[in-house]
Amino acid sequence: MWNIPNQLTLLRIGMIPVFVVLYYLPWAWSHIASAGIFGLAALTDWVDGYLARKMGLETSFGAFLDPVADKLIVVVALIILLEVHSTIWFALPTLVIIGREVVISALREWMAERGLREEVAVSMLGKVKTWVQMAAIVFLLLAGKEFGGFAIIGYFGLYASAGIALGSMVVYLKQAWPEMRGTSSAETD
Repeated sequence: MWNIPNQLTLLRIGMIPVFVVLYYLPWAWSHIASAGIFGLAALTDWVDGYLARKMGLETSFGAFLDPVADKLIVVVALIILLEVHSTIWFALPTLVIIGREVVISALREWMAERGLREEVAVSMLGKVKTWVQMAAIVFLLLAGKEFGGFAIIGYFGLYASAGIALGSMVVYLKQAWPEMRGTSSAETD
C-alpha cells in the first residue's frame, strides 16, 4: 500500500496547503511559486500513474486516492482563481467542471453499489480532461492578476476542459443509462 505511486499521490495532497499558502503570500512572485507547486503536483499525477502501471504497483488504495487527489487540487485551485477572475466568464466553466465532478463521483458510487463500477471506469477522455484542466490552471496561476497572454491561454484551456468535461459526462451517463432506466421509482431517493 505504501509504494512509490501511492506516496506520490499522498505528496500531491500534501502539496495543497503549501500551494494555497504560497498563493496568498504578499510577495510579487507568489503566483509564480504557486504555479510551480501546482505544476509539480500535476506532474506527480502522471508519474504515479505511469509507475503504478509499469511496475505493476496498482493498488485499491491508489485507485481510490489518485482521483481524489486530482479533484481536490483542481477544485482548490479553481476556487482560489475565481477570487481573482471574479466574472461570469470564469465562473461558468468553473461551475461546469466542479459540477461534472460531483455528478460523476455520485454516478460511480451508485454504479459500484450495483456491482457495475467498470461500466463507468475512467476513460481516456477523462484523463485528457484532467490534463487540460491542470495545464489551464498553471497558465492562469502564472498570469497572476494580469490579463495577458498566460491568462488568455488559461481561459482557452479552461473552456476546452469544461467542454471535454461535459462530453465525458455524457459518455459516462450513456454507459450508465441502461441501469438508470431499469431502476424503479421505489429505489430512488
